[in-house]
Amino acid sequence: MEDDPHSDEEILEILKMKKVAVVGMSKNPDKAAHYVPKYLHDNGYDITPVNPNADVILKKQCYDEITDVPDDVDIVDVFRPSDQVMPIIKEAIKKKPKVIWLQEGIHNEEAEKLARDAGIDVVYNRCMLAEHRRLS
Repeated sequence: MEDDPHSDEEILEILKMKKVAVVGMSKNPDKAAHYVPKYLHDNGYDITPVNPNADVILKKQCYDEITDVPDDVDIVDVFRPSDQVMPIIKEAIKKKPKVIWLQEGIHNEEAEKLARDAGIDVVYNRCMLAEHRRLS
């Protein structure tokens, strides 16, 4: 899988954005889809879980879809397999985030192009926790 081309300076600017909707956030503390957003929450990020199979994660209300989240969102952080990203990105575009962040191992060029064409920056194949730790 190719590497995301963002520079460290660009990633630092993205990491300054604090309102993050996490698609595929897990209740299982052993999964990256739980401990990564928990780390972000513990480091000052306003995390909103998006998972139709949960009501509450980290004492925060879960939403079935991104478009159900009532507040504005800066970053949509995605923990779903690459082949499931397209419908998520189509939903995310309606929410008009500044960035869609596809976690490590996730890359879908067609879906990413759709987001970029809508004026949304896309980070792919990177972990927000790892980048935050590396650049902080």
